[in-house]
Amino acid sequence: MPQGPEPDQGPAAPEAPSRPEARNGLVTATAAGSWPGTDPVESSRVVRGELGDPHLPFLVELPQRGPGADALGRSASLLVDLFVDIQPHGWRLVERPGKDHRRAVSLLAQDLNVLADVIGAEERTGEALKISLRGPLSLAANLYLHNGERALSDAGARRDMVQSFTAGIGDYVARAASSAPGARITVQIEEPDIAAVLAGGIPTASGYRTLRSVPSSEVSGAWHQVCDAVEAVGADAVFSLPRAEGFGPLRSGTQSPFELALGAGAQGAALAADGLDARDWEGIAEAVESGRRIWLGMLPVPAAGTELPQVSALVERVLRPWRKLGLSLQDLPALRLTPSAGLAELSPEAARKVLARLTQTASALDQVVAEA
Repeated sequence: MPQGPEPDQGPAAPEAPSRPEARNGLVTATAAGSWPGTDPVESSRVVRGELGDPHLPFLVELPQRGPGADALGRSASLLVDLFVDIQPHGWRLVERPGKDHRRAVSLLAQDLNVLADVIGAEERTGEALKISLRGPLSLAANLYLHNGERALSDAGARRDMVQSFTAGIGDYVARAASSAPGARITVQIEEPDIAAVLAGGIPTASGYRTLRSVPSSEVSGAWHQVCDAVEAVGADAVFSLPRAEGFGPLRSGTQSPFELALGAGAQGAALAADGLDARDWEGIAEAVESGRRIWLGMLPVPAAGTELPQVSALVERVLRPWRKLGLSLQDLPALRLTPSAGLAELSPEAARKVLARLTQTASALDQVVAEA
């Protein structure tokens, strides 16, 4: 496919957020959003029961319900004036909504209505809620055009995707806020494919070659638009970045996804602890000291039949690099603890235990802060 010219360098990075709200607070916990099973009522009750204040409960995604309940289908259903259907190769952009698109819209509406009912029955409704969206570059990498190629292959399609994506954010946040009255909304922007997008590693539809890399300046500009759209509706933006690829430069002179996300104005970034090296932790230290929040995927998702790590081992997993960098223990509340991956492949009871272990570890780290 022909490619448009590379855009000029994106806007300059904004100053650090003026409200480092985690500092002098508590270490907290959350999870990505994917959850096992097909029952949104019970899933919502479990998540909110385990992640009560001060932690961050989330709107559940239940991909086991089938197409449209998955993260990609849900996010595509929120695009404005762009519609999707399912083909053998995946989700395809189409001119008008059909049954696949309507199913995805209906499932999300059901989840939001269930959440409102569950919250309405609570004595204390909580002060925060997280919703998730597959980011615009990862959407473009996984949605297909009429010609069968990925939307990422066409610069015009990428621009349309970003505009449609940002236009849909306000309505999604408003609907979530209606389900959770008074709660501060955090929007988790998931970009699992961004490293491959920047490095030119996304395969073409045929699989015989890869698509051209997307310039980091274009990614920066897109993410600025996303952060601006989230901020405009009074919510917070956090970018979820690829496993073990959040920091390191992809080639000389190229900013990492982590640098691009924080430079675009995100309040924080979510990344898995596995594979982080000394340089990565130095980047975390700089972000913490500038008032950003780090969502650290420090709890490995257990394989079937295996036990979760002990709280003491998880605490040490955080404190060892923290102390090595000379970070103040008083800044530990800049961390939000998460599993290293989604939980949809676990049993419901195993997923619940993961959340419980996260909150136990957060409490143990709070005790470290109190004693410092």
